[in-house]
Amino acid sequence: MPIYDYSCECGNRFEALVPSFSSPAPACGCGSVPHRLPPAVRLGGVASAGPSRDDAPKSWRGTGNGDRETVRHWHRQMTRREKLEQKYPELAGDRRPVLAHEGRFAAAPLRAGDPVPGDSAS
Repeated sequence: MPIYDYSCECGNRFEALVPSFSSPAPACGCGSVPHRLPPAVRLGGVASAGPSRDDAPKSWRGTGNGDRETVRHWHRQMTRREKLEQKYPELAGDRRPVLAHEGRFAAAPLRAGDPVPGDSAS
């Protein structure tokens, strides 16, 4: 039996199991006959890729000065992410090593192969 959404003149909105599409609408608590609403989008489950490599801590301080639980947590997260990236390579993103991520590179880390900003020796 399908579930349909209904709305009544009294402002009451509800869902009802109906035997078929051609079945009459169930009565509202106020006594009037409600009208059927367009079906609502219902997402059953939403997948999450989890944190990306860019979200992982990049320094000793980022791991809570080497806190075991924090390191264990991020190890589990990145192991899951690696398996997911093997299955779906489009999720991998830029895998080049980060050469600098602090100071002037905090906003945009310098990766292997990137030109150094402000370097005129070309």
